[in-house]
Parts: sequence; C-alpha cells; structure tokens
Amino acid sequence: MAKLFINEENMIGRIEPEVYGHFSEHLGRCIYEGIYVGENSDIPNTNGMRNDVVEALKELKVPVLRWPGGCFADEYHWMDGIGDKSCRKKMVNTHWGGVVEDNSFGTHEYMELCRQIGCKTYINGNLGSGTVQEMSEWVEYMTFNGVSPMADLRAANGHKEPWTVDFFGIGNENWGCGGNMTPEYYGNEYRRYQTYVRNYDKKKQIKKVCCGANIDDYYWTEGVLNTAFANTEDFVHGFMDYLSLHYYVHPEGWKIKGSATDFNDAVWYKTLYKALYMDTLVTQHGAIMDKYDPDKKIGMCVDEWGSWYTCEPGTNPGFLYQQNTLRDALIAGITLNVFNKHCDRVKIAALAQMVNVLQAVILTEGDKMVKTPTYHVMHMYRYHQGASLIESAVTGAGETGAGKWTVPKITESVSKDGEGIITITLNNLSIETAEGMEIKLADNGYKVIEAKVVTNTDIHAHNTFEAPEQITEQEFTGYTEHEDHISVKLPASSVTVLRVKK
Repeated sequence: MAKLFINEENMIGRIEPEVYGHFSEHLGRCIYEGIYVGENSDIPNTNGMRNDVVEALKELKVPVLRWPGGCFADEYHWMDGIGDKSCRKKMVNTHWGGVVEDNSFGTHEYMELCRQIGCKTYINGNLGSGTVQEMSEWVEYMTFNGVSPMADLRAANGHKEPWTVDFFGIGNENWGCGGNMTPEYYGNEYRRYQTYVRNYDKKKQIKKVCCGANIDDYYWTEGVLNTAFANTEDFVHGFMDYLSLHYYVHPEGWKIKGSATDFNDAVWYKTLYKALYMDTLVTQHGAIMDKYDPDKKIGMCVDEWGSWYTCEPGTNPGFLYQQNTLRDALIAGITLNVFNKHCDRVKIAALAQMVNVLQAVILTEGDKMVKTPTYHVMHMYRYHQGASLIESAVTGAGETGAGKWTVPKITESVSKDGEGIITITLNNLSIETAEGMEIKLADNGYKVIEAKVVTNTDIHAHNTFEAPEQITEQEFTGYTEHEDHISVKLPASSVTVLRVKK
C-alpha cells in the first residue's frame, strides 16, 4: 500500500496566489464572445462582461489575469483600443484566424474586467513592434496620478483616477513571434525598455517580467540573464522581478499535436509523461537562475502552460478551440502540484487560456456556458493560494504507464493555511487501478473537513453544452479516519482533494 508522509511542522515556503493565474489573449473567442459581449448584447452582462463567466471566475478566486497576449501583444498598439469605440481603429488579426479586430476591448475594458473578477493586473507590453515611447506612455496612461498628457487623456476617456498595474511584461516570446531575437539582443532591449516602465506611485510598485525561454531553451535563459545582469548592481536597480517560461503539452508533437477527445491508453500516458516534464523544466531553468540569483530575488513566471491539441473539427484553425477531458484535469493537477513543490522559485503562472482557447476553464456558445474538467480542478486547488507548502513524500505507490511512457502512479502536494487547515491534493495517473493509501501526519487527531474528487470511468469524458455535468467535483467518500492516520482509496484516473484539521 502507498503511504503519504506529511510533516506539518516543516513549512517550506509560501505558495503565492498568483501561481493560480490565468491568461486571456485576443485570440479566437477568448475575449470576444467568451468574456466580452458588449453593453448592447442580449446576453446578460455588466459593462459588456458576461455575468455568467465573471461569476464562474470569481468562484475560482482568480488571482491575476494576463492580457493582451501572447503573440498578439507584440503587434498590439494600445492607443488603438481607447476612446470612443465607434472611432477605434480596426485591424486584421494576422496571428490568429485572420479576423477583424475592432479594438472594442482595450485598456479600460480590461481594467473593468479585473475589477469585476477582483484580480490583479498583468499587462504584456509591445517590445517586438512597438517603441520605448509607446510602452512608456501606456504605463503613464494607466498609472500616473497628476497632470500629464497621458493622465489627461485617460481622464478625457472617462477614468480620472489611475489604475494599479501589478505586473508588466516587457515583450512576449521574443525568441519567436515577438521578433525572432537572439538572447543577447533581447537582453539589451529588455534593459532599455524596462527603464521606462516607471513606478509613478512608489506605494504600488510595478513588477517587471522579462521574456524567458520556450521549453528547454537553456541557451536563451543563460544568454538573457548574462546580458540583463551585466553586474551585480543591476539587482539593486530592480531591472527584473520575474523571468518567464512557456511550455505546452503536445501529445503527438508540435505539428500534429493530436486530438483532444480521441486518444488511446498509450496516448493518455504519453500526455501525462509530457505534463510531468514541467518539473524538469522548472528545475533546470531554476538552476541557471540560481547562478545569477542565488538568493532567489527573481521569481519564475510560467505565464503560458497547458495542453495544446489539434483544434476541433469544423472550427477556425486559428482560433485554437479544443475540448477538455478528464485527461486535461490530470494535466492541471500534475502541473499545479509541480508549481506548489517549487514555490521557492515559481511565483506566478497563467493557464492558457481562460475561455474557449486551448486548455480553457470555461467554454461558451451563444448564451450557453459550461465549466470544463480543468475548471473543477482549479476550483479544488484554490485552497493552496497563499498557504504554506509543507513537507510531504509518497512511498510505495510505484509506477504506471504504457511502454516508454512510464509515470509515477501518484503525484501530490500539501499546504497549510493560516487557520491550520491542511490541503492535500492527490492525482492517480493510472487508468487501470485505484490506489489505496495511508496518509500519516506528524501528529495525531486530524479529521477530514472536506473531500472532493474529479473523475469518471471514461477517460474521454468531457462536458458539452448538451451534457454539461459529465465531469464535476463530487463528494469523495473513499476515506476512513483512524487514530494515527487516514486511509484513502483513490479512484483510477482521478484528482482528489482532502482538507483536514485537528
């Protein structure tokens, strides 16, 4: 029998709430139709934002939302998205689907969305095709409180008070769609651009995100850090607060990707094997960061992660619309456990993307909305936000898999919040068998106060607009409390949360 040992007295570090962040890009139906329908829509909305979507996101306790991209960020010119909507410039979204972008969702609308959700703001600036002046004036427009050209323009557009920008990305994927730059070139551009992302309000410091690597491009990480920190005084000057990392799970590779719903057992394990690769990436990139930043002053920002399959048949291939099965629930559980375990370095993350794109938590069609399996996992895991990671280890669970795609049967992470409640999140990666487990804490007397599970006997199960509750959070009853331990039986292919307290 597997055993989970928990030392609740050894608190390793804080799991930052922003690790449970989300990403929204001007891509497909993520923003338009998915989040924003406009004030005149028949779909119930508040200031253009769908009420049903906003309420669902509030239940997730979304901590931060990244916008406007993605690849779109490095061709986005923010002044096109302010002022009278009837006068805003239109453009063709050449990155995503070749559709017309009317810029009706811009800075004011994004800030309104974050206000409604109650989350922090993460703006991604345009370094690839934009200028230093453009980026500098955007920061001034959003945050300057006083007399200035951009502050006056903001007031003229209906918002006298400045907003708070919590995080600001200096470009996106500048090794690729953001300019095809070398790490040394980008490192120098980063130094220049970040200089003009000024903190006009000293009490609300903008945290700066540097463009990090794609997957295992360790050469990029080394080159950017070596250039951005030419001397140790650069740390004092606050050149960088976070370094990003992007990684998507493609079961069959970048070009083919594979179906979201049609896969066999071998592909299930292959996919989860690739999801577990996130641990290697965080470890290896973190080791390079340690060379330049041994005190871990810089956080890792995994601001694009999730599954990426071949888009659903009959949909615009540039919209990246895909279904979301039990397999995606396991990808989410695995990845979030990895982030929790690396809370010393991973400080922000963003699931890609929030609505109707890639591993979305919500799908919409007209006035209908459905929560995906990934939504329910994110909802169960929300208790880790702001809690302290505590020492834990699994023994005796063994491995499962098919051929070369062998994976650990169980992955886990454990945290303790300020009220003494311990949250235990467990993933059973096996399709074939349930797993019995003894949970042993350092002290006795713990009782289960909440237990939920996401699972299904069909690994292909997913929620549709016709059948929206094929996979939801269910009460988990497969546990027994003993004086010195808790015994559980984890269903095959499941994500389970137990919350215990003395």
